[in-house]
Amino acid sequence: MDWNTRLTYLEAHPNLMPVVLGPTACGKTHLAVQLAGRLNAEIIGADSRQVYRGMDLGTGKDLAEYVYEGRPLPYHLIDVAEPGTEYNVFLYQQAFDRVYAGLRARGVRPLLCGGSGLYLQSAIGARRFAEVPENAALRAELQGLTLAELSRRLSLYGPLHNHTDTESEARCVRAIEIAEYEAAHPDDFRRTPPEACLIGIEVAPDVLRRRIRLRLEERLEQGMVEEVAGLLRKGLQPEQLTYYGLEYRYVTDYLQGRLGLDAMREQLYTAICQFAKRQRTWFRGMERKGWKIDWLSLEEAAGLG
Repeated sequence: MDWNTRLTYLEAHPNLMPVVLGPTACGKTHLAVQLAGRLNAEIIGADSRQVYRGMDLGTGKDLAEYVYEGRPLPYHLIDVAEPGTEYNVFLYQQAFDRVYAGLRARGVRPLLCGGSGLYLQSAIGARRFAEVPENAALRAELQGLTLAELSRRLSLYGPLHNHTDTESEARCVRAIEIAEYEAAHPDDFRRTPPEACLIGIEVAPDVLRRRIRLRLEERLEQGMVEEVAGLLRKGLQPEQLTYYGLEYRYVTDYLQGRLGLDAMREQLYTAICQFAKRQRTWFRGMERKGWKIDWLSLEEAAGLG
């Protein structure tokens, strides 16, 4: 399907929400801006780190790109939380539903764009992330079990919703707690998702690695180290910054003297490439679960506009 056919289809189906996804550095923002401009849509971000204010270069916001034919394009769920606070998928899904409903009420078409798989699925999926209270009796029952034992217990409830649930005993206990609550209160977790049309950008691994390298060097030249240093001066602790992703972890290590500049650059580049591979794996997993993704080549995506 060529671009004119795709655009004609989207124009004929205004209830469909376009969803632009793909690994880091693949050109999602450019494609989303071009689509939003042509469809008179507004962009909703689906990135777990771009929600934080003042964390621009490290999260790759590319805010200067949100311009179509000389006019700025509105965007949402970017710059909505303060550094140092914890923003999670539960808060994101609530915020997405509010923004989506508000746009539709104004007669504006939403367009979702991002690379955080769990955030994307929370927006377009039929599962609601409900508030689950602590279960003291269950926690007492699980106390002392190893991570392997907890993981086996969690597997009894079905496929994992989030693979990070088995990264630690505390996470696994919380996941079991949620699974127990969901089994007893299934209606709390049901959600009517928006109609969505998923568009992914497919990039050959070697090409993506080159793009990651180029983008990393550009962000370092633009002041990413200075951005992290500024956050430290504002009072964020080094251990807090590592929570916000690879760039903040490795640049903090450099600023704290644990890594030299060249080592930081190379280790960060390698880590971002590994992260991009995990993103690709996640999207393929979405397809196995039944999501239909219309994959575009890098040339097709870059050529729009």
